[in-house]
Amino acid sequence: MATFRLVELAVSRIQLSAVRQRPDEVQNRLANLQALTDTALSALDVDDLLVELLNRVRDILDADTAAVLLLDEGSGELVARAACGIEEEVRQGVRVRLGTGFAGRIAATKGEIRLDRVDATTVTNPILWEKGIKVMLGVPVLGGDRVLGVLHVGRLDQRPFSAEDGELLRVVADRIAAATQVRQLAMEAAAAELLERSLLPPVLPRHPGLELAARYVPAETNTVGGDWYDVFTLPSGQLWIVVGDVAGHGLQAAVVMGRVRSALRAYSMLDLPPEEVVELVDRKVHHFEMGTIVTLACAVLQPPFDTVRVAVAGHPAPVVAAPDEPSAFARIDITPPLGTRSELRRSSTTFSLPPGAVVVFYTDGLVERRGEPLDVGLERLLAAVRPHPPDVVARDVMQRLVGSTVPSDDIALVVVRRTDDAAPR
Repeated sequence: MATFRLVELAVSRIQLSAVRQRPDEVQNRLANLQALTDTALSALDVDDLLVELLNRVRDILDADTAAVLLLDEGSGELVARAACGIEEEVRQGVRVRLGTGFAGRIAATKGEIRLDRVDATTVTNPILWEKGIKVMLGVPVLGGDRVLGVLHVGRLDQRPFSAEDGELLRVVADRIAAATQVRQLAMEAAAAELLERSLLPPVLPRHPGLELAARYVPAETNTVGGDWYDVFTLPSGQLWIVVGDVAGHGLQAAVVMGRVRSALRAYSMLDLPPEEVVELVDRKVHHFEMGTIVTLACAVLQPPFDTVRVAVAGHPAPVVAAPDEPSAFARIDITPPLGTRSELRRSSTTFSLPPGAVVVFYTDGLVERRGEPLDVGLERLLAAVRPHPPDVVARDVMQRLVGSTVPSDDIALVVVRRTDDAAPR
């Protein structure tokens, strides 16, 4: 709605200045400006939308060049994203530090800047003066109080830009801000979901004496989290089961999840016990993923699969259900999550797995409910787990704990059962 109000304001300004312009020029500018809200633009992807808006703003302002630079928050630099008339900016990957040069000063001050001279003393990008641009106008692209980028236009003759031109350019900047934010979020969510699903094992390994089942359900809140599970077999014959959760949501959480998963797989090939593998992964998180918090449960089984050795870092304890015994949470050592810089030594716990017993690993999205104590969800999980075939256990757990509710967080679930005919050592 704000964009439409700015368009109305800009239209009224054009109408007031009509006495100084030919009627056909006024009508063309009005038509082009109102076209900025054309619903047809909503079908374009980010890059095509930016190019289309830049083409239209060149017509509106009778400019020869137009460009958008978006802020890369990781580097703190403005990166050329789209351009018309100076496409070299994008092709050469132009970057401008905040506070330096024409675009950098606009971003740093969040204010409009008009230049009546374009040379090495006023801009840092040589493309601009080598192109023959004589005057420039630039405004920040803002999302609330946050700088998203910079929009600038230029002319090859000495006609200066007016205050009215600046107001019109701000309309375009607001349109760009709204469109890029919405589309960027959608693209990130799609990329994160694709990445998240691509990292889940497509097929669970098969071992005589074991049965496995798994479930993964993403949240229905349009946010992608960092929950995952992994089940793989090493050349030694060991079966590794990992369930984990990277704090946060969105593409970044999914990317970190992928890195942690890959690191854990790589370190497991060193034939180390799970607690040492978790320690190595923790060091990697400390060094390369600063500020990231990861919880995980890492279990190792080896033939004849009569024991489970598990290392847990800040993650809920697995549930164990053995024949003729009540379901219970495994009594294990739980060390702090990865990334918390704890000096506590990582440890593991080994417990027995008799024939017919089931172990259930899960992420907290299964048991947590807003407005409900965590203990309620945990007790509900205990009541749902029985020493049945894994597919039946997974079905019963999801029916009992999810049912018809809308998951607000991702859910990962792995069930392993030692069969009654497990081979002796």
